[in-house]
Amino acid sequence: MKRKLQLSSATLLASMLLLSACTSNSSTNNEAAETKNDSATKKAAPVKLSFWTFNELHQKFFESMAESWNKAHPEQPVQLEATTFPYDDNHNKLLVALQSGTGAPDMADIEISKIGNYLKGDVQLAALNDIVEPEKANLVMSRLDNYAKDGKYYGIDYHVGAQVIYYNKEILDKAGVNADEIKTWDDYEKAGKQVLEKTGKPMTTVETTDQWSLWPMVVQHGSDFLDKNGNVTLGDQVNVESLTYLQKLVKEKVAVTAPGGFHHAEEYYGFMNKGGAASVWMPMWYMGRFTDYMPDLKGKIIIKPMPVFKQGEKRSSGMGGTGTVITKQSKNQDVAKKFLSYAKLSKEGNIQIWSQLGFDPIRSDVWNDPALKADNKFTAYFGKNLWDVLISVKNEIAPTNIKEKTPAVSDYIKTKTIFQALNDMKDPKQVLDDAVKNIK
Repeated sequence: MKRKLQLSSATLLASMLLLSACTSNSSTNNEAAETKNDSATKKAAPVKLSFWTFNELHQKFFESMAESWNKAHPEQPVQLEATTFPYDDNHNKLLVALQSGTGAPDMADIEISKIGNYLKGDVQLAALNDIVEPEKANLVMSRLDNYAKDGKYYGIDYHVGAQVIYYNKEILDKAGVNADEIKTWDDYEKAGKQVLEKTGKPMTTVETTDQWSLWPMVVQHGSDFLDKNGNVTLGDQVNVESLTYLQKLVKEKVAVTAPGGFHHAEEYYGFMNKGGAASVWMPMWYMGRFTDYMPDLKGKIIIKPMPVFKQGEKRSSGMGGTGTVITKQSKNQDVAKKFLSYAKLSKEGNIQIWSQLGFDPIRSDVWNDPALKADNKFTAYFGKNLWDVLISVKNEIAPTNIKEKTPAVSDYIKTKTIFQALNDMKDPKQVLDDAVKNIK
């Protein structure tokens, strides 16, 4: 009996020790699991990224891409805090923040004519070579060169900005003009006279307070406002010929000055929506202005390559643009770079740039993608063959020289030079020579 009691006690003790060990192991395992879960939770916490822009559509695009990123990358979500400021406020506020060393966002949009202000001296933007260079083979690199200095890329554009000409086919048909037969600017002028005679309408409109009528013409003709070294070239023969040609069109009434002064004025949209002129040349990103502000022209507008002054010149140029940058003040540069690459360098991001914004993407390998012919408001307005034009001029998109003096040159052109030549009818050579003297 005593032996049986001893055995029972031993058995009980062993059971208690085993239970204690199991409980201890279970507790340890639970604690380890909780620690692991806590660690996972911490890793999955969204990274806050602030973003400044001057275009509400750009903000909406990035917000949608943040949602897409988070679905695709649950292990590294982002919380995008985006703000849209007026154009000047966005650029001035950003420049002050970078110069003072405090208050800058993680990411920001800088319009192409302003980028020169941010590339002076010690650049306070993060170099993006590590996300750009792996994609070089797929990108129209001239669009990234606009935001580069000393071999470093500081901004990524939304689009190529390929220059095209938009014709109102209804007006051309009434005048007996075939847009496909317009190859040179001489052809264009001749067709314009025919349109004016047959319909009483001008062939086109030209800006007097912006640069989109003159600049693409100069670049296609083989020059620019600045040369590759940043020297002012406004007074060269190509600039004089281009501005003289525009003035001639106005004198002949083949062209009229744009109501409101430029092609983004409310007065202008109303004028064109009523069939005010037979054509206008602007970059492909201008398609959104037609769909949003000129709805009555749906189905009437056809897109063609630009005329040239002489055969052999390029039929397009890369115009306008906005580079998204990452500031050195960002504490999350690595995550910001990954997200920016996803939004604006990836194939998916470039398809969304077209689908949402109607911009011609900087990844040329998506131009033939079926997604670009999918039904949306742009294909409904212009038809599904509009990408044929871009593909046809793929190797004829002349680049621009964006340098430190670009902001000063752009401001002078928009506020004085073009107005003096096309509104006041002053001698084109004289106003360009004056511009060179004042800018230097």
